[in-house]
Amino acid sequence: MIIVIKKGLKPENIQEVLLKIKDLGASPHIVEGREQMTVSVLGKTEKISLKDFEVFPEIESVMRVSKPFKLASLAAKPNGSTFNIKGVMFGPGHFNIMAGPCSVESEDQTLRIAHAVKKAGATIIRGGAFKPRSSPYSFQGMGLEGLKILQKASRETGLPIISEAMDLEGLRMMMDYVDIIQIGARNMQNFALLKELGKIDKPILLKRGMSATVEEWLMSAEYILAGGNDKVILCERGIRTFDTQFSRNTLDLNVVPILKGLTHLPVVVDPSHGTGFRHLVAPMSLAGMASGADSLIIEVHDKPEEALSDGPQALLPSDFEALMKKLVQMGEIMGRKVQTEILDKKAS
Repeated sequence: MIIVIKKGLKPENIQEVLLKIKDLGASPHIVEGREQMTVSVLGKTEKISLKDFEVFPEIESVMRVSKPFKLASLAAKPNGSTFNIKGVMFGPGHFNIMAGPCSVESEDQTLRIAHAVKKAGATIIRGGAFKPRSSPYSFQGMGLEGLKILQKASRETGLPIISEAMDLEGLRMMMDYVDIIQIGARNMQNFALLKELGKIDKPILLKRGMSATVEEWLMSAEYILAGGNDKVILCERGIRTFDTQFSRNTLDLNVVPILKGLTHLPVVVDPSHGTGFRHLVAPMSLAGMASGADSLIIEVHDKPEEALSDGPQALLPSDFEALMKKLVQMGEIMGRKVQTEILDKKAS
């Protein structure tokens, strides 16, 4: 159930409404948008009548939400969620690029690539310090040392960092180093981890599981939102299908407009993991922008033949620079401005 509050009112003006919700055996969750405030009524709401709220002058309207994801629902925030992450904007009307190596391999490698992607117009550095790999014998990441290298790259370039947390220990370790916590496909339904993510005050980029339905994905986001963290970003990174001969995964771009009709959360497309091949990354990046995505996350490596992970899907810096120019041009045609510089760093 979603309660829409009349414009201009503040949370302190609706205390009686919140008390009524609690008296009815449910839990209120306030969602403050740019132009509208709503209250999501969580719990067993089947026996609660819409008429229970007719007496409150503070209420604009009340509606039932039939979908199991209440806080992630578009009805909870019809104008969409907007986040300012150290000067990088996510949400309606914004478009940005996250770029960098799949794995942090050395300080020299990371700094070279960080400066290259910033010069081309990326506004967030991506890089893995902890790497979930299919084989236990593959490179697993540099851990804490990798996080320190990413932090140095951030200081030199001024760009915020996104990196993946694999477990609770890694999450705690990352808190002082990373600006956006990435949760990979394999952990999309790690509910113990999702609950902890709900308790922290950092944006979470939640990747879709390899065989996850849209509803399963949104319910995983709901875990984080229900825990109190409203800064959730969804990332389509390709799903597993029957044909792996010419593409590592199938990049499901029709999910972008589907999500835009279901949720207020920003949507990111990962064309690197979504395809697995360098020659497919640029065209699928452009397609991702055309589908309505709010951001792209792209792997870049200046020596992909020496990369310790995912070299075949990494763009060369020169290729990434060329792609950025095409994205800017395409954005102008679509009326979408690509953010290529850090804005006001005050986060919201």
